Amino acid sequence: MRLTILGATGGVGKHLVAHALRDGHEVTAAVRNPDRLPVRDDNLTVLRVDPLDAGSLEQAVAGADAVLSGIGAAGRRDPLKPASSSARAAVEAMSATGVRRILVVSAGPLNRSGTGQPAFARLLSPVLWAVLREVYTDLEAMERVLRESGLDWTSVRPPRLLDQPGRGTYRSAVDAGPVGGSIPRADVARAMLDLIGREDTVGHAVGVAS
Repeated sequence: MRLTILGATGGVGKHLVAHALRDGHEVTAAVRNPDRLPVRDDNLTVLRVDPLDAGSLEQAVAGADAVLSGIGAAGRRDPLKPASSSARAAVEAMSATGVRRILVVSAGPLNRSGTGQPAFARLLSPVLWAVLREVYTDLEAMERVLRESGLDWTSVRPPRLLDQPGRGTYRSAVDAGPVGGSIPRADVARAMLDLIGREDTVGHAVGVAS
């Protein structure tokens, strides 16, 4: 497949690039600063773009079978609201170029119902919302943009992200979860790539965890 990866130099994004290339996909990495992506591969094209600007994104998404985004907030009070702003830009660019499939990284605490979550996660969720309200509000806005886009979207909601080697396995639940307390970023990337072709996840949030 031809895949466009947004946020390719970020925590999840760099693993998306690595996994996608290992799987044999043709990858376009859309980044602000190409120097931050030192990967070289015959199947990798690196484009300098502004991920918050639809016009800048059009060249990167044109012809893609799917767009995968690991873009999120740089901090609790990131004024750019990058998750929702990049989603709006991606939706506009994809609509202009006829690309339909998009998968994004969100967060487990957006599952406010608690369905599929262990008891400790349900208890912890209000605390996380109190501390990270701006981040989660931005992610909620991102998911709302996708729901209203008419595109074939999937939102992947992990719990606490770990910077450690991926296990290569994960658990998932559609419209539920996350089904555990943590997951390596590498395994979130693995899940996103695996979910591209799963029609049962189109138009849904998917909880993932180790």
